[in-house]
Amino acid sequence: YKFVQATFRNDFSGKIADFQCGDGPLKVGYLCADFRPHATMFLLAGVLKQHVGSDVAVELFSINRGFGGRYLQQLRSLPLRYHNLASYTDAEAAAYIRQQGIHILVDLNGHAGEARRGILCQRPAPIQVNWLGYPGTMGDARLADYIIGDAVVTPLEHAAHFSETLALMPHCYQPNDDTREILDALSRTEEGLPAVGFIYGCFCKLEKINPETFTQWCHIVAQTPGSVLWLLDPKTDAYKLDLRHRASLLGVTPERLIFAPSVSHYSHLGRLKFVDLLLDTYPSTSHTTASDGLWAGVPIVTRMGETFTSRVAASLLSAHDFAELITTDAQNYTELALSLAHDRTKLTAIRQRLQAATESSPLFDTRRFTRDLERLYKEMWRHHKTPGKEREPIVLSPSPL
Repeated sequence: YKFVQATFRNDFSGKIADFQCGDGPLKVGYLCADFRPHATMFLLAGVLKQHVGSDVAVELFSINRGFGGRYLQQLRSLPLRYHNLASYTDAEAAAYIRQQGIHILVDLNGHAGEARRGILCQRPAPIQVNWLGYPGTMGDARLADYIIGDAVVTPLEHAAHFSETLALMPHCYQPNDDTREILDALSRTEEGLPAVGFIYGCFCKLEKINPETFTQWCHIVAQTPGSVLWLLDPKTDAYKLDLRHRASLLGVTPERLIFAPSVSHYSHLGRLKFVDLLLDTYPSTSHTTASDGLWAGVPIVTRMGETFTSRVAASLLSAHDFAELITTDAQNYTELALSLAHDRTKLTAIRQRLQAATESSPLFDTRRFTRDLERLYKEMWRHHKTPGKEREPIVLSPSPL
């Protein structure tokens, strides 16, 4: 909050672009520091592809010098206008965006990563939107007019906790790319896993794993004979030694904690098939990692809280019609994880449903999601042009199949 206030004291110009949409297409710009192999792009790539040929004109504004890689070259090949603003000052970048006649500027970083909030302070577009990269409010309505959410992550009764006006997608606020390839994985033993036994997994950044969550996981593993816990490799020996020491104090021998090395995103999707059950973090839940697991057909047990970031996995599961995997307290979370691990018939049935759901669920229908998102943008513009509706929440109804 103090950062936002200081930013406005120093940089806020109060300039609001005043052009009209007229008879041309609605122009939407995506402002992002992560047009590169990154979790945000793994989710958004399919939407960008689906924007091509629609009646919404989309432009990409990169604010990171690190743009590159084969993955992003594929995005560069799309017939969307791309602008590299990495060398521009905030004021110069804002002036440039304003010159492009963007109606709606969608900021994909918020307060995360290499965000450039100073650009938003200059108000380069009539409507500014907070979406996807930062699961929470920007804290000042001058930075963003809307936050894109859904009925789970941003229910209307939580509106007072956001500086932005709520704009709710009909199913889930988080997109998915339904063309993501899943590469064939190695064997269990080649992945460093035991040949037999139950595999619990979590592939969130280790910063999300707090002592309470780790203690709970160890209690779950300790009560599941022959099980192991598969985590991302922290790449620091001291960190691994510390986690294994903590696990041993909680009744889990060090060898039952296994660390997965970094691989390509597509290879990671392939190795997920070895996981029997994903355990979610709390209070910051899985986002892209939850989508990865569900796309690979792996169930995830989550605990839903009151904040945006504690409700993301619950939103994904609700949209996917697997609400039975959502819990609301630590005890129920532990009980559900253990019941699934000890009832292989029930777990197998859930996994079979997950595999089938990828073909019909709105969670993995990228075209449908994109058309809904474009409808939401058009509603934002309609509200903008209608006196008295500027701060009225938008709740988008489901579109026909």
